[in-house]
Amino acid sequence: MTEPSWLDEWKKYSQNKPTFDWSKAAKWSGVKVYDLSQPLSNLTPPFPTYPPFEFKWIKTMTENNVQAQYIMTPLHIGTHMDGPLHFVPSGPDIGSVPIEHWIGEGVIVDLSEEVGDLGIYSSEMVQKKAKEHNLELKPGDILIIHTGYHKYAWYQPEADSIRYMLKHPGPTVEFAKWVIKSRFKWLAVDATSQDHPLNTVIRKVRPDIVEEFEKVHGKKIDQLMPWPENYQVMHILPFKYGIVHVENAGGEISQVKNRRCLIVGAPFKFLGGESAFVRLLAVCGEN
Repeated sequence: MTEPSWLDEWKKYSQNKPTFDWSKAAKWSGVKVYDLSQPLSNLTPPFPTYPPFEFKWIKTMTENNVQAQYIMTPLHIGTHMDGPLHFVPSGPDIGSVPIEHWIGEGVIVDLSEEVGDLGIYSSEMVQKKAKEHNLELKPGDILIIHTGYHKYAWYQPEADSIRYMLKHPGPTVEFAKWVIKSRFKWLAVDATSQDHPLNTVIRKVRPDIVEEFEKVHGKKIDQLMPWPENYQVMHILPFKYGIVHVENAGGEISQVKNRRCLIVGAPFKFLGGESAFVRLLAVCGEN
């Protein structure tokens, strides 16, 4: 792997505003916009060990003749973009990333039939599914993984916070290295983490989930996903190359499976922020 040049590339955006040819991303005389975001409220469960989302009224019509709210929240809840500063202390804050980085062509690859509870997905699975649907994976693409687990998110009819937050499928270090080699722009997933849940703090706080994983796979977890090389690997390794990601995608994501679209995931311009909330969109041509 070569030394990352992503910071130099981002600097070029501010020095010379680029132009883009997205004519092949969609038939622009007939497109639809799909919202791939989840709703956020005080009912949204926080990621384990994180505080919840809170809001309160600070102005009301009855008292002030105007309405205003105040929020207190972690950034890693709801549909959000993990920024470089989240895992790279020397990296730029999310508000300093050029806007051009947050929009581009991308593919939504469906792995819902390949993996289930506590499953491990691989680069081979993604490439095979893309080939089946005549989707070329190109350098600079935005790669969105559809696991199907957004159907278990808190706001869904099949809501199941245990399955959604603790048992969703995820990748290993193999996948992280492939992402870097493929030179994707950024990633997204319809799960609470881009990492496998047992490559996060969940391995420590929920040993019962570890036991279930080992029963499912018939092997010890340290054989399949040894630490430290797999610990938070989707955050630690790709972030060094500027390849960050959206977590908690959802919304209408199942309507755009196995398609190439124009993807938009612009966080709010939070100077000093390590991450930020995002509205994730897919702009897709319709036949």
